[in-house]
Amino acid sequence: MDAAPGSGAVSLDKLDDANFMREALAQAELAAQAGEVPVGAVVVHQGRVVGRGHNRSLSRQDVSAHAEIEALRDASRALGNYRLDDCALYVTLEPCVMCSGALMAARLGRVVYGAAEPKTGAAGSVLNVFAEPRLNHHTQVSGGMLAEECGQALQTFFQRRRQAQQEDRSLYFLRDDALRLPAAQTPPWPAGLRSHFSSDGPALEGLRLHVLQAGEGAHTGLVLLHSPRQWSAAYQAAALELAGMGVAVYAPDLPGFGLSDKPKKAAWHTLGRHAAVLHDLLSGLACMRLVVIAPLPMRPLLAPLASMQAFVEREGRAFTIDEPALSQAVQHLPYPDRGHEAGPRTLPGLLAEAGDAAEAAPLHLSGPDWVAQLRPLL
Repeated sequence: MDAAPGSGAVSLDKLDDANFMREALAQAELAAQAGEVPVGAVVVHQGRVVGRGHNRSLSRQDVSAHAEIEALRDASRALGNYRLDDCALYVTLEPCVMCSGALMAARLGRVVYGAAEPKTGAAGSVLNVFAEPRLNHHTQVSGGMLAEECGQALQTFFQRRRQAQQEDRSLYFLRDDALRLPAAQTPPWPAGLRSHFSSDGPALEGLRLHVLQAGEGAHTGLVLLHSPRQWSAAYQAAALELAGMGVAVYAPDLPGFGLSDKPKKAAWHTLGRHAAVLHDLLSGLACMRLVVIAPLPMRPLLAPLASMQAFVEREGRAFTIDEPALSQAVQHLPYPDRGHEAGPRTLPGLLAEAGDAAEAAPLHLSGPDWVAQLRPLL
């Protein structure tokens, strides 16, 4: 490939280009490991890497510490010259305006980049500094080298960062109109049980939902709803027994109950809103079949299940049981004061107003041995 007029002679075949871009990708990985945006660069002189760099803006609190600038500085130290006219630079992402200016000032003979940058790219995406005819130096530029690999490194990084931000939001963000039980009051679950917290689902409106989980497997998911007077802790023993049958068990605390966030105002609680939260939960479960178990007082909340797409598509079934036993000490654990009790105060009245919903009455498993009765039905 011919060099641009006025630039140093740089002749590298495509195999060399790919090899040097992989060196830049290795630098990008170092940036990712340090929590920086994964962009890496190398400077090549006469077939040898003489400068390496990756993004360090965060760690150095330096806006100029982009991968290209870091690689230029490293190469200049190695060659004893800030002019790099016999060199080529490989970078995993299209340079920005700042870096493009530095590359031109260094008199680089050639720049090769991987993924295009449609928002800030200054080598052809947003503008093209290198093609400005009024400048006294012209560096040859080519893009798209290992573009898929370079783009994937960025995509993976930002996906992980968004996930971490969502987890942080779930752990720490709390709406002004809601309360959260202090972590110190979370009970120590028996082995095999685990707590999961999530703010996913539009019906939650930013509230954090607690789900007590047990078991694995994607064939059948068992969802255990608590009564208006209880919370997920009522299902500790049952969840472990059911998990032993090879099903995945999920016992959610409805908003306002148990370890879930608790809206301060009673007006937040409606059967429609709780049904929507349940719908979002069911939709997010990776199970082929769904079974919902609920105490008798929750029958009005089970009625909307019949029309839920996530329930119907996965051969959903619902059963009612007698209210499970729960010790007084654990029953009142999530409600340290009256401010946390808007849900338990409000939901019983809503259920009573809705009636028995007899037309959608599911099969009832009577007595404390309901798990044994359920086994042949799974």
